[in-house]
Amino acid sequence: MSGPEHRGSGSAPHGRGEETAARRHGGGTTAHDHGGGAPPHAHRASHGPAASASAAPRPYRALAVTASNRAAAGVYEDKGGPLLVAGLETMGFAVDGPRVVPDGEPVREVLREAVAAGYAVVLTTGGTGISPTDRTPEMTRSVLEREIPGIPEAIRAEGAAKVATAALSRGVAGVAGRTLVVNLPGSTGGVKDGMAVLARLLPHAVDQIHGGDHPAEPDRPAEPVSPRRSGGHRGDDAR
Repeated sequence: MSGPEHRGSGSAPHGRGEETAARRHGGGTTAHDHGGGAPPHAHRASHGPAASASAAPRPYRALAVTASNRAAAGVYEDKGGPLLVAGLETMGFAVDGPRVVPDGEPVREVLREAVAAGYAVVLTTGGTGISPTDRTPEMTRSVLEREIPGIPEAIRAEGAAKVATAALSRGVAGVAGRTLVVNLPGSTGGVKDGMAVLARLLPHAVDQIHGGDHPAEPDRPAEPVSPRRSGGHRGDDAR
């Protein structure tokens, strides 16, 4: 019986030698340490659905603002603000408002508060015309750090195709901090036209402001660019 016991007692040093050698060469564990060669990503996968749910992205926050002296005074009901809220909610934003303020300095104040509060989007309606009391563009421009002229141009073009006077809207758009601010006209028709344009632009613009990339479309996977197609960025302009 001493023979088998001797062979069994010698197997342990041999195992320790393999472990020591493995640590010399790899500095880490072997496949046996993972219980039969578990893949390296097993630890990440072990977090499970609970961790994924807790890490689920929250919707961006948006604020709707109505700039109107008469609506702020209660002379008539605000109709444009609720349209902003409904449109933003349809796009998936978590919406506050509408905040109804007089035109002029109160608009600048509410925009500054929104930027400080970290809203991703602020949409305003009203105060974009050419009457002496229409000062929303000036107040907005004083808060912006970078203007995005293409957005109001697209909104004016959308409206002017139906009503020529839509070209008189002086609304502006741009970025302050990480907040995108867009002025829409005060009429309900102007708001609807503006929201039709923003539905095509706003989610993508907000994603870009917050550092998002251009993901490949699900049904059109990204293709490597060959030297013969190196000038093929014209498609980005079309979108």
